[in-house]
Amino acid sequence: MKVDTMTYRSASSLRPLIRPALLLCVLALAACAPRLQFPGVYKIDIQQGNIITQEMVDQLRPGMTKRQVIFVMGTPLVRDPFDQDRWDYVYSYQPGGGVRGQERITMFFVDDQLVSFSGDFVPTQQNASSSNS
Repeated sequence: MKVDTMTYRSASSLRPLIRPALLLCVLALAACAPRLQFPGVYKIDIQQGNIITQEMVDQLRPGMTKRQVIFVMGTPLVRDPFDQDRWDYVYSYQPGGGVRGQERITMFFVDDQLVSFSGDFVPTQQNASSSNS
């Protein structure tokens, strides 16, 4: 009985490489797999910035002072250091495990009085008609 020493040596020299190669294949497949969802894991809602509601926007009127706007909307999240007459209110939210959303509104002032605002909210028709009367 003659044992082929060449076959035995080549198989034994590959043995230390099998585990790292197997580990590399498992990691590569795990990286390509979709995110795992564990049952029973609670994911919190993430809210950041200033909460902006339609009721708040409906209270805004041209000619309001900056203090009145702060009373209605709260302190702005972003005040441009180079333009003190522009305030940005930003609200971002992400329901637990859901898609992130964002709302923003920008206020413009001249001589400490609100002249216009733009963003994701517009005054309701009822509010716009009552301010013109």
